[in-house]
Amino acid sequence: MAPSATGPGKKAREEAAGAPGVSRADMLKLRSLSEGPPKELKIRLIKVESGDKETFMASEVEERRLRMADLTISHCAADVVRASKNAKVKGKFRESYLSPAQSVKPKINTEEKLPREKLNPPTPSIYLESKRDAFSPVLLQFCTDPRNPITVIRGLAGSLRLNLGLFSTKTLVEASGEHTVEVRTQVQQPSDENWDLTGTRQIWPCESSRSHTTIAKYAQYQASSFQESLQEEKESEDEESEEPDSTTGTPPSSAPDPKNHHIIKFGTNIDLSDAKRWKPQLQELLKLPAFMRVTSTGNMLSHVGHTILGMNTVQLYMKVPGSRTPGHQENNNFCSVNINIGPGDCEWFAVHEHYWETISAFCDRHGVDYLTGSWWPILDDLYASNIPVYRFVQRPGDLVWINAGTVHWVQATGWCNNIAWNVGPLTAYQYQLALERYEWNEVKNVKSIVPMIHVSWNVARTVKISDPDLFKMIKFCLLQSMKHCQVQRESLVRAGKKIAYQGRVKDEPAYYCNECDVEVFNILFVTSENASRNTYLVHC
Repeated sequence: MAPSATGPGKKAREEAAGAPGVSRADMLKLRSLSEGPPKELKIRLIKVESGDKETFMASEVEERRLRMADLTISHCAADVVRASKNAKVKGKFRESYLSPAQSVKPKINTEEKLPREKLNPPTPSIYLESKRDAFSPVLLQFCTDPRNPITVIRGLAGSLRLNLGLFSTKTLVEASGEHTVEVRTQVQQPSDENWDLTGTRQIWPCESSRSHTTIAKYAQYQASSFQESLQEEKESEDEESEEPDSTTGTPPSSAPDPKNHHIIKFGTNIDLSDAKRWKPQLQELLKLPAFMRVTSTGNMLSHVGHTILGMNTVQLYMKVPGSRTPGHQENNNFCSVNINIGPGDCEWFAVHEHYWETISAFCDRHGVDYLTGSWWPILDDLYASNIPVYRFVQRPGDLVWINAGTVHWVQATGWCNNIAWNVGPLTAYQYQLALERYEWNEVKNVKSIVPMIHVSWNVARTVKISDPDLFKMIKFCLLQSMKHCQVQRESLVRAGKKIAYQGRVKDEPAYYCNECDVEVFNILFVTSENASRNTYLVHC
């Protein structure tokens, strides 16, 4: 038990004033104690048994003032609240959710100048011999290894007997021909080139115009594009057979003629999230190993609590030759799964996460935003900067695993469809990169599609974490989150603001500030913009 004793009151002062032997200094001390804020002295009573007698000893408990800067993950929540209450914070409270001491990034030597052959390293390719190989824990370890930026699993669809015909253009038209397709109109170019409109120099910006159509209409375009190509090929062969042999012809220019470039249409971001409409397709993907599935307990994105289109749901891409997915890292650096349905191929380019800042600097120099812009790297620029580029062909039935933070860009070399989604394996590397991009997005005023604080609390609440590095990272993030909430709460209480509790409902999404797009966790500042229509704005 720990009763508290308050400081001396009026009666005590009167007794002290009339008591002989009390000096003036003691009187001033007593007066200052009584006039200051009320203080508490914690007393612990210790029971002492001696024979038949029970007595109590009073022991003063010294409560050490805990500073917020001294908090570690070994402290309990009560300590965090107490230290945060005492903290004096000027302006907005800003502390990183990541501890630099906990980094698990691989060390890559960038000082050594690489020979040209090492600037095109072989892409890790796995050939599965049986279904059992696909479910081996070794495959998960290999794919998520921070040293492997990208892995292509050859013939996965065949070894798992996936019915890729469910994602063919014909089946999609029959299932939902009026479904919306986002269309990107692009200029067809060789995969390792990106010319300006005059065709005189290579550039980084890779612009396209946006429109919308339906699956049925894009299917017609895809089919007619294929027929036109066959016709052009036949006419070209006829012309070659008619022309006499010539050895004095002018050699072709390396720079393309912009007038000869075809304008193509790329069908992108086709939403397959509707569980009823796309039931056969989504059920087929349950044949995949757990760590590759759209939903699983070991997937951080399954703990968001709401749908993030294209991340924890499947998206489809319908392509003709030349269709480009420009350079990017996935949202919040999450891993990604991509399966080529066929019948044509896709060519991939990939760079390890370690080099993203150098590529971002190239984007800045070429006047295109790294996070939100559309860009296609010039390979010679990357090679000159000592950046290795993985380059490979994805054939029908091949699954590409894009590891956390990998920079990549893709071009279709044939007529094909692809399906893709994101996954968040419970590894320290994935978690660290996701939080790093979460904080960088805030600096650059870009919305983080994944509400990482919300996800961190959900994962801590529902998943048993066995990886010690990941455990420490999540716990540190929760510590920082609690500090942030408590400092914010104390400032509101001091300002005399009323805080009203409002419980969460099932599948309620995370909240973002209406002005700066930053995630708002636990304490929401809500204003009504138009009371008659119940339009509410959330502020950070």
